Amino acid sequence: MVEAEMRAPRADATRNRDQLLAVATRVFGSADAEPSMRAIAREAGVGIATLYRHFPTRESLVDAVYRDQVARLTTGARELLGQLPPAAAMRRWMDLFGDWIATKNGMLDTLLAMIESGEIAHAQTRAELLAAITTILDASRAAGDLRSDITAEDIAASLIGIFTVAPRPEHEAKASRLLNLLMDGLRPTAATLSARGL
Repeated sequence: MVEAEMRAPRADATRNRDQLLAVATRVFGSADAEPSMRAIAREAGVGIATLYRHFPTRESLVDAVYRDQVARLTTGARELLGQLPPAAAMRRWMDLFGDWIATKNGMLDTLLAMIESGEIAHAQTRAELLAAITTILDASRAAGDLRSDITAEDIAASLIGIFTVAPRPEHEAKASRLLNLLMDGLRPTAATLSARGL
């Protein structure tokens, strides 16, 4: 009984932290300017002390949100391939990438300072995201539903361009249209299929 009672607060604390993380991600993703810690606590329906108990500094909160989003992108590639055909998985992953970009924009000042100081390894994040894209591209090549000459770097550069000119959430419809056009360009043409003997 004592052991169970000792475990309960830890489970509660984890659940509370996860809830605060989800709210912070949503607030960062929809903010025009970097929101205050007080605004995030208010949105979560908790006191500022509760937020600081889980995330003692703004940097610790930004770091947690950033790493959580990157993990969602990297594991998301495999999960989507388990649920959808490769081309559909790629299109859905692009939406996840857009969510990540929107979230980053809401915490950009702090994030850039942390990258500058070395607290966040930008090169490692880039490598992880390119590996996630490659996972989907490899499956797509095997299925024959995307062009074989596309690289992960091509996809990443295209997505950054799209979400720069059509940032979400305010330009959701435009971003979606551009992503669909990108997908059209990624599909094999009759000429490429013929060259592959298909």
